[in-house]
Amino acid sequence: MRPLRLVLSLVVSALALAALAGGAQPAAPTPSGHYEGAITIMGMQLAIKVDFADSAHGLTATIDIPQQGAKAVPLSNVGYRPPKVHFELPAGPGLATFDGEAHGDEITGAFAQAGTTGDFRLNRGAAPPPTPAVSPSTTPPPYREEEVTFTDPDGAFAGTLTVPAGSGARPAVVLVTGSGPQNRDEEIFGFKPFRLIADHLTRNGIVVLRCDDRGVGGTTAKHVGATTADFATDALAAVSFLESRPEVDAKRIGLLGHSEGGIVAPLAAARSNDVAFIVLMSGMGVTGERILLDQAELIGRAGGASDADLAAEAALQKRIFSAARSGAGWDEVKADAHLAAIERLKALPAEQRAAIGDLDAYADRMIAGQLAMARSPWFKFFIDFDPATTLTKVRCPVLALFGEKDMQVPAESNRKAIAEALARGGNGDVTVKVFPGANHLYQQATSGSPSEYPTLAKEFVPGFLETISGWIKARTGLEG
Repeated sequence: MRPLRLVLSLVVSALALAALAGGAQPAAPTPSGHYEGAITIMGMQLAIKVDFADSAHGLTATIDIPQQGAKAVPLSNVGYRPPKVHFELPAGPGLATFDGEAHGDEITGAFAQAGTTGDFRLNRGAAPPPTPAVSPSTTPPPYREEEVTFTDPDGAFAGTLTVPAGSGARPAVVLVTGSGPQNRDEEIFGFKPFRLIADHLTRNGIVVLRCDDRGVGGTTAKHVGATTADFATDALAAVSFLESRPEVDAKRIGLLGHSEGGIVAPLAAARSNDVAFIVLMSGMGVTGERILLDQAELIGRAGGASDADLAAEAALQKRIFSAARSGAGWDEVKADAHLAAIERLKALPAEQRAAIGDLDAYADRMIAGQLAMARSPWFKFFIDFDPATTLTKVRCPVLALFGEKDMQVPAESNRKAIAEALARGGNGDVTVKVFPGANHLYQQATSGSPSEYPTLAKEFVPGFLETISGWIKARTGLEG
């Protein structure tokens, strides 16, 4: 969601603020050394750090992506044929490829992942620290923070537990991110939604647990091969951990899920009576297939795509869905995707096409990443999962929130589907609220397109946090 994180993982979570370096070291025979810079897609940037090293087996490299909690991740197929530089990053959303040229202390070129193209820039040396959007407070928060770990059958999870001041057992909530590996703050473009939510709720007397996702930060559980159902197991493991804490009232533990986390929370609540309430931020009420088709149309139209382009993209998406379900037809899908990719690449500016080099080879690498994601267990589960069926089984109180301008989980269709499913199941404690002008991250938006995300104030729309805390306090008996 991650954004629904399919789009966010494919496009948005690959974006953030740049940190360009300006080193003055002399050029080396190979691009060995430390580089810092950014990936740019749709006008948005994601800061990266790459370390190249010469070895007996040739050039090797690792990458850091600070906003996603990734550190020293090995890169594959690292090659240098002056001035050409190539390296690849196997990732959950699909293989990410970098094709560039080294000139002096700078490497620039084209980036592609899961059918999405952009560019990247790296400069040798350390970048100056970015200026924070808001000056950090020097006043310690009026609550305790603790680094914690817990386990489920697939491994260990690392997170931050924030505990209100005072004694006694308190209500608690577990924060559940959207799709794609994210850190415990659900950090996107320097905006840290879960950190802000945890701070606000803890100041209002609620214990909060937020964790690194599978494969991120201190969490050792593997993301590869996991599905939404596995993430619900993770959420219940977090609930069990909170039940063991003396600061927590085991009868008042809830889940707050964003985007895909908004279907993880109902899955967990339908399985266990230990979940006392759920808060859904842009939760989905329709199938993953419907979500992805709606996303592509809304975001594509906002980006100026023609009706013909949108129809062609939808047709290709549907063929991918069919192949994912049946396991057949991948060769035909690959051929069609290759043709579509070539058309997109030919439309790029001449300078970017020149940096790419062989368009056919580049398109093949793009498609390999896209189809790897589409053939994953997560994708097959996601496209056919119908949240409405699960929602009819949820008996605990539900707060469902939506952004009026959300292009990743459209408010109207999903709001209606969630409300109707909960009503069919007989749930008598349901609150639904749509925030005017809000996007998928609950920022005040102009269009709601993901391309706006890095330019918006890193804060929630007025009343968003108070709506959540007030509702939880009312359902858990907290005063004030």
